[in-house]
Amino acid sequence: MVMLRTAATSVQRRFVRKAMTPQAIGLLRRHYSKLYPSAAKAVEDIPSGSTVLFGGFGLCGVPERLIEAVRDNSSIKNLTAVSNNAGIDGVGLGQLLKTRQVKRMVSSYVGENKEFARQYLSGELELELVPQGTLAEKLRAGGAGVPAFYTATGFGTAVQLGGTPIKYGKDGSVEIAAPAREVREFDGRGYLLEEGIRGDFALIKAWKADEMGNLVFRESANNFNAPMATAGKITVAEVEEVVP
Repeated sequence: MVMLRTAATSVQRRFVRKAMTPQAIGLLRRHYSKLYPSAAKAVEDIPSGSTVLFGGFGLCGVPERLIEAVRDNSSIKNLTAVSNNAGIDGVGLGQLLKTRQVKRMVSSYVGENKEFARQYLSGELELELVPQGTLAEKLRAGGAGVPAFYTATGFGTAVQLGGTPIKYGKDGSVEIAAPAREVREFDGRGYLLEEGIRGDFALIKAWKADEMGNLVFRESANNFNAPMATAGKITVAEVEEVVP
């Protein structure tokens, strides 16, 4: 596996490269290479308290090596982890739950993880449940610079009304509850206002990359990785192959 980091779009660089000689392109590629020697180096400066987007769907397209590198760095803690799901016990994000490095989860599915359930119900972990399609759109909007959008998903449910437990107290009471959503009507149908999501870091998995940070995703491993790549202020990609 190879690790890359990027904090800016490569559109302008692609435009410049078309007008350059092969020798100049090679020199530019070496100078601006975004390759990192290891997963540990690629994540070592993630501050505690960061919002981190984790790609993957279930156990498909998950950046395993990057998650392991975060797990092995005890200085990275109190994270808000945004992911479709919370992994399973000891696998994927389940590893970061076991080491107590996650303070809040923002997810659409949290089943099949006993440690997650234990921490949440005992008040040790915060949870924001988001409908899966809404989560995908929140990430897409964040990456596109759209601060908020309206969706009919969740209208007339607890998502709209709020009050679902984000954090329980040690006595079982609700310490933090989800807020109610702003509502508008369009063409006679009710919609909720949802805010886009931006992450301080995005840890994703891709198939191929070049040294400038352009990525190719393969088949179902695309899932949440592509929108998260655009929604992170700094994106760290775990890739299987680097091409010229």
